[in-house]
Amino acid sequence: MAKIDVLGLGAGDINQLPFGIYKKLKNMDGVIYTRTLDHPAIKVLKEEGVDFQSFDYLYEEEETFEEVYKRIVSTLTESAKESTNIVYTVPGHPMLGERTVQLLLEQDEVDVNVDGGQSYLDALFTALRIDPIEGFQFLDGTSFERSEISYRGHVIFCQVYDQFIASDVKLALLEDLPPDYEVTIVEAAGSEKEVIRTVPLVELDHQVEISNLTSVYVAPVPNHLLNHTFDNFREVMRKLRAPNGCPWDREQTHESLKEHSIEEIYELIEAIDNQDDEGIIEELGDIFMHVMLHSQIGEDDGYFTIDDVIRGVTNKMIFRHPHVFGNVLVDSSEEVTKNWEELKKQEKGEKRKSTLDGVPKPLPALLKAYKIQKKAAKVGFDWDQVSDIWAKLDEEIKEVKEVIAKNDREEMEKEFGDVLFVLANLTRFYQINPEIALERTNQKFISRFTYIEEKLKADGVDIGQASLELMDQYWDQAKERE
Repeated sequence: MAKIDVLGLGAGDINQLPFGIYKKLKNMDGVIYTRTLDHPAIKVLKEEGVDFQSFDYLYEEEETFEEVYKRIVSTLTESAKESTNIVYTVPGHPMLGERTVQLLLEQDEVDVNVDGGQSYLDALFTALRIDPIEGFQFLDGTSFERSEISYRGHVIFCQVYDQFIASDVKLALLEDLPPDYEVTIVEAAGSEKEVIRTVPLVELDHQVEISNLTSVYVAPVPNHLLNHTFDNFREVMRKLRAPNGCPWDREQTHESLKEHSIEEIYELIEAIDNQDDEGIIEELGDIFMHVMLHSQIGEDDGYFTIDDVIRGVTNKMIFRHPHVFGNVLVDSSEEVTKNWEELKKQEKGEKRKSTLDGVPKPLPALLKAYKIQKKAAKVGFDWDQVSDIWAKLDEEIKEVKEVIAKNDREEMEKEFGDVLFVLANLTRFYQINPEIALERTNQKFISRFTYIEEKLKADGVDIGQASLELMDQYWDQAKERE
C-alpha cells in the first residue's frame, strides 16, 4: 500500500533537526514535499542540495486555511498512489498544531508514518520561563473561538503567520482584556534568531516582524479583570453564601426571595418601556443574580446546582427547536409555535391533567385571564368572530348595571370580574397584551397627574383645595403636551 512519511523539521534552525531526520532527508532521491519553504532548516538543506516542493502557492489561491490544508492532503495522497512512497515535511513536530497531518491521519487511502521533529513547545516554555503544569492552553491562531480561551492559565497562540491573524487574535482578546494588557510575542523560539517582545495588547498587530515562526503568549489573567465571566460571578455568589459570607444572603430561602424576584422582573419591564439600555443591563444583571442565588441555595441544600439549571434549559431549547438542531422544516413562526406546544406536551407527559395547567398561579389576575384564554383557544374553545365578544361585553356591562341597582356587592364583584375577563379576551383577539396595555395607561395617568401637581404647586395652590375644573384644565394641557 502507498505510504507517506511525515517528518518534522523542528522548531527553529538546523541545529534543532534530529540527526536521523537530517540523514533521511539528505539521502532522499526525488522531490520532498513541504508545507512551506519558510523555515530555517529548509534554507540550509536546500544549500546542501536537498530538493523541496512546497505548497506555499496554495495560500494565495485559496480563501481559507482549511481549503489549503485539504488541497495539500489531496495532492499528497494522489502523489503517494503514483510513487508508492513520498516524504512530506512540516515545521516543528508533526503532531503539534499541524492540521494537514491530522487530515492525513483521518484518510484511509494511503498509510501515514509520522516521525521526529523537535516540538517548539519545550523551547517556548524555556524562553517564556513558564511551567505548563500550572495550567496551559495551546490554540491555533488561524482557527479558534473566543469562548475556548481559558484565561486562568497560560495561553499560547501558535501559527500567527501574519498581521491579519495577529489582528484576529487581538480583537478576540480585546473582548475580555483591557487594551493595555501586556502580551508577549515570541519569534523562532529556541533558535539563534529567537526574539521575545512584550507589547500592549492593542499593538499586537502593529509588529511588522510577524512570521510563520511567531507565537503569542498571554499570561494568566488577574481575577479582577475577569468579573465579566460566568465563573467569577459564580464564585462571588458562593462566597456570599459561604459561612464567612454575607448574613443577609445566608439567611435567604427560595420563599424569602419570591417577592424580590418578582420586583426585579417589573423593574426590567420598566427599563424596557423607557428604552433605557443601561437600565436594561442593570436589571438583567439583577435577574441573573436571582437565578444564581436561587441556584446557590439549591446547591447549599444539596438539591441542585446552576449546572442542572443550565443543562435543563439547554436540553429544552434543543428539543423544542428541531427545525434548528434537527431536520424538521418550518415555513412560519406559527408552525414553530404549534410544534413547540406539541413538543412541550411530550416533555410533560402525563404531568398535566388539564389544558389550562401551566399558567403560574401568582400571575396578576388580568394577565392570568389572558393566558388562560390563549390556552383554551389552542384546543378550539374560542369565539368565531370578534363581534361576538363585543356583544358579550355589552351583555356583561348590562349585568353589572343590574346588580349595581340591587346594591349587591358580592354579585357586583363577580360581574365586574366578568367584564374584565371579556376585555382580556378582546385584547387577545387584537394581539394586545392586556397587562402591557393597562400599564401604559397607568404610566400615562401618572405623567398627566404629576403635571397637574407641578402646575398647582407653581400656582401656590394646595391640591387638596384645588377645584376639579382647574385640575381638568391642567389635565387637558398635559394631553396636548403628549
